[in-house]
Amino acid sequence: MSGGGAGRSTAARARLAARLLAVLGCVLTAEAQLTGVLDDCLCDIESIDDFNTFKIFPKIQKLQERDYFRYYKVNLKRPCPFWADDGHCSIKDCHVEPCPESKIPVGIKAGSSNKYSKAANNSKELEDCEQASKLGAVNSTLSNQSKEAFIDWARYDDSQDHFCELDDERSPDAQYVDLLLNPERYTGYKGPSAWRVWNSIYEENCFKPRSVYRPLNPLAPSRGGDDGESFYTWLEGLCLEKRVFYKLISGLHASINLHLCANYLLEETWGKPRWGPNVKEFTHRFDPIETKGEGPRRLKNLYFLYLIELRALSKVAPYFERSVVDLYTGNGHEDAESKALLLDIFRDTKSFHMHFDEKSMFAGDKKGAKSLKEEFRLHFKNISRIMDCVGCDKCRLWGKLQTQGLGTALKILFSEKEIQSLPENSPSKGFQLTRQEIVALVNAFGRLSTSIRELQNFKVLLQQTR
Repeated sequence: MSGGGAGRSTAARARLAARLLAVLGCVLTAEAQLTGVLDDCLCDIESIDDFNTFKIFPKIQKLQERDYFRYYKVNLKRPCPFWADDGHCSIKDCHVEPCPESKIPVGIKAGSSNKYSKAANNSKELEDCEQASKLGAVNSTLSNQSKEAFIDWARYDDSQDHFCELDDERSPDAQYVDLLLNPERYTGYKGPSAWRVWNSIYEENCFKPRSVYRPLNPLAPSRGGDDGESFYTWLEGLCLEKRVFYKLISGLHASINLHLCANYLLEETWGKPRWGPNVKEFTHRFDPIETKGEGPRRLKNLYFLYLIELRALSKVAPYFERSVVDLYTGNGHEDAESKALLLDIFRDTKSFHMHFDEKSMFAGDKKGAKSLKEEFRLHFKNISRIMDCVGCDKCRLWGKLQTQGLGTALKILFSEKEIQSLPENSPSKGFQLTRQEIVALVNAFGRLSTSIRELQNFKVLLQQTR
């Protein structure tokens, strides 16, 4: 009996694997599903797969393990600015373990937010004195309150090119987190709280009228037999910039869901959890049948987002090629290796021959283009604030990091002239990246690279179990 039961069980698993492989093949390779040229650009999916697998993925993985990029300072206690806190996730896998100060490289914790070199870190006192002198030169009778106002105005000017609401690193609630010890994976955080966050992002920030319902949104009113095509009819009617905005958010959502499917809690016995890919969860989120055609659209948007951030990396290379930037941690040998690896990745990004052309965006009349760009920036900045409403600390950490990484990529794409005119041996006031932005940019792109690699892993996994 037991032998026959085991045989039937094996046969059943084989049939299930064969079915899932067919489903995944439909998702990954079927014509008009996930293959060929992406919309709104001249790049095909197969070229991205090859480029990511053989050039980018191995190098970006190594870079993320470097001290400069593994420690991220974040405030996970900022209150949600849009609705009353509906409680934090109590599941143990939601917890984030902050890094003790003693573990942080001295060059990272000693430096101010936008300094990368040893010389820059040692010049902080001189800069403070210079700033005090400048304030005094304006009016020696200024009150302390007025001086603070001047500083606030300067900070406001500096923030005009930011697409994200940045954490105040000086806050006592801001802590360093070791990203390698707090990996992004499935935590069990779901339900109304999680849906509320994504619903707010899509419904209130993606330039969408409330009368047009997003497909498969459980918080939207019942639509009867509507299959969501009215949504895409509306989307295609938008200008390029607003279509791009939606695709970026959808791509980010798809990437996060892929990470959760690829790093899922499969089994927990005797206190030893086993994490790995969950094919059933993957098909639930991306299968064209289960998602009524939404899954392939989501994955295409992931590829589109990858192209956007890839383009930003190629554009920002001159900023890091300067000798004044050395990714300072205090370990000279490691710092040199980190910069060499980063520059090697930049060379690869420049070699890609089918980049997204960001110059096609905001190319209308100057007044209208400027207004649309500012609207674009403020919508994205609002999304970065919504990340403080995520109830799971680990989800909030990675949501904030990946949102900031995308925001930094957008900042780069819209600062080409400033980057091209950077002085070689001194910081530039026209364009500046904080260390937090640099860490977020690299790790966010690393997450996208991992997502695309995981798509290939799911396909191989199914082929092996067929």
